[in-house]
Amino acid sequence: MSATRSPNVRTAIERCRVEDATPVSLDADALPTAREELRDLKRELDADDLVAARVVVDACFGEDCSFATQDEADRVREYVRAAAFLGASTVTVEFDSVGDESKVRPALAAVAERASREGVTLDVAGPITLD
Repeated sequence: MSATRSPNVRTAIERCRVEDATPVSLDADALPTAREELRDLKRELDADDLVAARVVVDACFGEDCSFATQDEADRVREYVRAAAFLGASTVTVEFDSVGDESKVRPALAAVAERASREGVTLDVAGPITLD
């Protein structure tokens, strides 16, 4: 694996032009779930010269239950999908407590892997880290 960027990436970066668009953070709870509504949101953002930069998810991993943890991780994963569709580069997952770290850490690691495949960075803002 090469540590240098491919010529295609370098060329794309060198040809970047500044646009007059304001990056915004979107609250996940306010995002529509239907694909067509996400398209409408993307069009509205474009029309207002806004660009989705981050999706912020208020998550709850306080239960000590494998099923509840997986359900919440699946919910976060859906926001990763929406963020990728909208062109946001980051999904921030905020939570205050963890019921069982041994269940939450691998669930979030799997979401982070999915996010990476979608071209999105998962930012965990809670009592645990994925390092």
